[in-house]
Amino acid sequence: MNDRPKTPLLDTIDRPADLKQLTDRQLTQLAGELRAETISAVSVTGGHLGAGLGVVELTVALHAVFDTPRDKLVWDVGHQCYPHKILTERRDRIRTLRMKDGLSGFTKRSESPYDPFGAAHSSTSISAALGFAVARDLGGNTPEGLGDAIAVIGDGAMSAGMAYEAMNNAGHLKKRLIVILNDNEMSIAPPVGAMSSYLSRLYAEEPFQELKAAAKGAVSLLPEPFREGAKRARDVLKGMAVGGTLFEALGFSYVGPIDGHDMSQLLPVLRTVKQRATGPILIHVITKKGKGYAPAEAARDKGHATAKFDVVTGKQAKTPSNAPSYTSVFAKALLAEAAADDKICAVTAAMPDGTGLNMFADRYPSRCFDVGIAEQHGVTFSAALAAGGMKPFCTMYSTFLQRGYDQVVHDVAIQRLPVRFAIDRAGLVGADGATHAGSYDIAYLANLPGFTVMAAADEAELMHMVATAAAHDSGPISVRFPRGEGVGVDLPDRGEILEIGKGRIVQDGARVAILSFGTRLSEVRKAAESLGAKGINPTIADARFAKPLDRDLILSLAHNHEALITVEEGAVGGFGSHVAQLIAEEGIFDTGLRYRSMVLPDTFIDQASPADMYASAAMNAEHIEAKVLNVLGIAAIGEKRA
Repeated sequence: MNDRPKTPLLDTIDRPADLKQLTDRQLTQLAGELRAETISAVSVTGGHLGAGLGVVELTVALHAVFDTPRDKLVWDVGHQCYPHKILTERRDRIRTLRMKDGLSGFTKRSESPYDPFGAAHSSTSISAALGFAVARDLGGNTPEGLGDAIAVIGDGAMSAGMAYEAMNNAGHLKKRLIVILNDNEMSIAPPVGAMSSYLSRLYAEEPFQELKAAAKGAVSLLPEPFREGAKRARDVLKGMAVGGTLFEALGFSYVGPIDGHDMSQLLPVLRTVKQRATGPILIHVITKKGKGYAPAEAARDKGHATAKFDVVTGKQAKTPSNAPSYTSVFAKALLAEAAADDKICAVTAAMPDGTGLNMFADRYPSRCFDVGIAEQHGVTFSAALAAGGMKPFCTMYSTFLQRGYDQVVHDVAIQRLPVRFAIDRAGLVGADGATHAGSYDIAYLANLPGFTVMAAADEAELMHMVATAAAHDSGPISVRFPRGEGVGVDLPDRGEILEIGKGRIVQDGARVAILSFGTRLSEVRKAAESLGAKGINPTIADARFAKPLDRDLILSLAHNHEALITVEEGAVGGFGSHVAQLIAEEGIFDTGLRYRSMVLPDTFIDQASPADMYASAAMNAEHIEAKVLNVLGIAAIGEKRA
């Protein structure tokens, strides 16, 4: 393509080992070319731009100094791994990022030996790197060998308890381990909490202290050309604040902060650490998210997640939506409830924009809480808000709520506290792939005693369920809804309170009943239209509730039809399993009912468009139609004729 940037030096690099031949000046040039290539690639694919741009120099420096893939470089979350992928034998595929059959938007073990540990959720890197370090010292092996273990973790990710658990353990074990704190003062949302303030004070208040432990006296050990660079790095740091007290208390030697965009600082410090480190060491690197690309630097989220865009202007090519997104409908419905009830409050874990709570925070700032990347705390915090007489909506993505599952059980369900769980990104989500697929929440919530579990079939149903959750005070309740736009139904001014545990008949028919839970209802309707042309008119029902089940509705469908098919956007063990349990206990299978449960397959589905992912899951209209024909024995006859 003619519009690709000129990258003469990058064009000579196939793998990290090639960086060893470059001078420091050339590495600086390479970083500039790598930044241009990253911008160009993401303009074609869309994706997480800002994080990658913030670590371009750091990525080059790490691969130039360390010996990957023998040395295990573990990126936290993985949003920032695109430059890493370009340098590690995947440049030829970089414009397939996040696409069907393309490169993952995160690190992925099955994709490359340079991705020693897959990560797409935050705060895993230090634990993983410590595991590699201990495996190395115990004689473990990998095909590439086991050398140093390096974790790169952002300041936003440091708010999660797991990061501290890992550092505490690493400090105790005293293993050689390198942690790079990539401090851009910018998580997806503005960083919150005392940790962020502490990091800010490190370079704003305390007097300068010399590079500790790793760098002390080490300049003399460096090769001659690097000595001056190392001296300059220390000189630049003078006057900056360096504390490191917290990290040192946890058993880490602390170095920094250093400018993460200055190769003359990064390279000497990394070389010194590689040469001298004996135990756990933390290098505090200051970076700027979106660095080097003006539209990203100017954006409020620093270009966190972008659609395809024009490189020159930064303008994103977003497809106009035909209907409001489920997230925006949820946000507006919650605002309507909060306007009527001052006890309603909202909790999110570092995703106010993604969950729509930014609107709530603007309107009711004293009732909206972003707890940072801390889902466990967010759930228990919500539980105590409920115990204190408030009506909290704990608003998290399905996959993020997984992190707080013990708290959902122990702190919410057992105590029957009326926490309202608003579960966004239910079902398959597209470009983020398996790591962000909301496949399990139906199963992991519906098996908890006293839990009310709802799923919205469309935007209007979502509004009704928000109103229902707001009014529900007798125990925990959840509503799930997918990413993306709704089906375009008319919306009421305000939702109506639904009767708990009652579904609805959408269409009366005969022979076969299709019982849908969630937004596959629109696909069920399409399937029914096609079946109608074949002379088959199924009954369609919207369950609304996976728990408590609508016993009367389900038993009526089972008694009055030859076959019953359930459909849900979730893994086995969820809604369909609960329906089967009810039917089995009532002895209806004994009389010959044909039953099928359409669920997500027992595999992790790689990224593609949601439609393609549901096609691979055999959950679209044509698959529902085929299931009906099959269960009635019609498809089998047709196949025999063919």
